[in-house]
Amino acid sequence: MTEAPAEFFKRYSRELSSILNEIDAAEFASFVEVLKKAYEDNAQVFVCGNGGSASNASHLACDINKGVSYGRKKRFRVISLSDNIPTIMAYANDVSYDDIFMEQLKNYMNPNDLLIGVSGSGNSENILKAIRYGNENGAMTFGICGYGGGKLKAITQKFLVVNSEDMQKVEDAHLIIFHAVMQWFMMDL
Repeated sequence: MTEAPAEFFKRYSRELSSILNEIDAAEFASFVEVLKKAYEDNAQVFVCGNGGSASNASHLACDINKGVSYGRKKRFRVISLSDNIPTIMAYANDVSYDDIFMEQLKNYMNPNDLLIGVSGSGNSENILKAIRYGNENGAMTFGICGYGGGKLKAITQKFLVVNSEDMQKVEDAHLIIFHAVMQWFMMDL
């Protein structure tokens, strides 16, 4: 017999709570610090991800651009590279899916901008190529990952790792982290 829905939900919630409690507060603080520096320096912030991580990247951009910036004279400038579907499809079709984010950065990124790669596994090649490009061209790079960090943790300048190998719970935790960041900025700015 399969687990009853109510019991499944209780177990899922307990496991997610345990994962959240293991997040390194210093890594969270580091994420806030790089975003705050980008804001203070009037730098652009680029964020990218695939699948559920693309949705989380878009959600972060929305929450910071509108939720934090609305009504303020000085605003964040956050761009989700996962949102321009025609451009993504053109590069995927004509060049390589591995280049969809890096090629967009070539159009927009300046030295000292912030590039955030969101990857549950930490091993998405298009995220890795974008981060390498950012590192080589003067950006601050930050990885938001799960699964121990994967290759992304090894190549970003700073990172926040959710210690789980359950993709849905990693994505849940990433969204909660993004909401916590948003609320912190709404209180601090």
